[in-house]
Amino acid sequence: MYKVGLYTLGCKVSQYETEAVGEAFSNKGFEICPYDEICDAYVINTCTVTAESDRKSRQVIRRAVKRNPNAVVAVIGCYSQRAPEEVAGIPGVLVVLGTEHKLTVVDAVEKMLKQRDAAKQIVSTTDLSCAAFEPMKITKAPRTRAYVKIEDGCEAKCTYCAISGARGRVRSKKREDVIAEVEGLYATGVREIVLTGIETGSYGRDFDEKYDLADLICELDARGSCERIRLGSLAPELINDSFVKRVRDAKMLAPHFHLSLQSGSDSVLRRMKRRYNSKMAMAVIENIRESIPRANFTTDLMVGFPGESEEEFWETVDFVRRARLLDAHVFAYSRREGTPAAYYDGQIPENIKRERSEKLISVKNEVRDLLLDELVMKKEPLSVIAEVKNKDGYYTAHSDSYVEVKFFSDDEDLSGEVLDVIPVSHNDGIVLCELINEI
Repeated sequence: MYKVGLYTLGCKVSQYETEAVGEAFSNKGFEICPYDEICDAYVINTCTVTAESDRKSRQVIRRAVKRNPNAVVAVIGCYSQRAPEEVAGIPGVLVVLGTEHKLTVVDAVEKMLKQRDAAKQIVSTTDLSCAAFEPMKITKAPRTRAYVKIEDGCEAKCTYCAISGARGRVRSKKREDVIAEVEGLYATGVREIVLTGIETGSYGRDFDEKYDLADLICELDARGSCERIRLGSLAPELINDSFVKRVRDAKMLAPHFHLSLQSGSDSVLRRMKRRYNSKMAMAVIENIRESIPRANFTTDLMVGFPGESEEEFWETVDFVRRARLLDAHVFAYSRREGTPAAYYDGQIPENIKRERSEKLISVKNEVRDLLLDELVMKKEPLSVIAEVKNKDGYYTAHSDSYVEVKFFSDDEDLSGEVLDVIPVSHNDGIVLCELINEI
């Protein structure tokens, strides 16, 4: 039995794909081992969203080669799709695939292991302009939450982003395949399913028949397919009034929305070529809050985009305060070769990016703490799914509205149980709660 170690860099979509690749290896008789063990083969699923992602990908690849110079090292994903020759040039890499046909890495690795010294390096990336959705699935998950990839590709062509080139056009998983995968995972004990994609809200755009993300949510809800449905990152312009009206009564839908905002400044959004402005984004947030009780919002925010002035930065800070976000992932603009923004005038110095990141993180934490203060004061029950229990007897969990909590219980195993808890206090973004049946 060959041993293979898997490593993922990047987004939830990549994490899902690595899990699917892992199952495919298991079905071929491979033993899936921790990445830091000596293995016969290593598969690294890479990311290219920033220059730092590229650097980390190279670092992980070289670490695998160093750990076992005789291993078959295979590289897949966004970085290898965007720069296959660069990846192939790293000593010790024997297989380079892109973002299409990822499951073929299993046969490629097996072939390399059998041929050993006679094997020649495989470098294969494809033109994604005509790519179809790669049929992959997972049948089990080690946690109470599982990701299900329902969409691939992005056609936004934002001026800073290399992902649209690395992922290609929008393509969607068949509705019957999504339903079967969700219900199969639920049958194994998974309680929360996160529907995810590169541009999740574009699900179904490539179908001949009219069927979109709202239709999918409503069908899963009507079938009772799982305990809870959560949505991956959503572009604000795709969450219109019609979408909200159609999904607001879905009992399974978690009242939590992760919006890919990037900036709260209209002039910055225009230079990014985003398809919305700050007024539209705020209208989406307000509409959801009015229609779906207890809705919370998280987002991604970029600082230091080329030409970003102090005034534009403070417009984003003001947006965060007005939007009352539960949390935000703050990151600095990274110059990506081949994207229009890489050649814009007014590139922001790294020290200013760092200062703005620190300020925005401080503000978004203040906003979060105000929301959690209100939560604790109201003492309203939160519906949570128990996750992991630590040695001190405290469980970690997330509420349906994505509030991170911890609570104590003497029970030996509550993992996967849907429970009601009462907020007591909070610290550093985590709410300490008490189980209602133990109060």
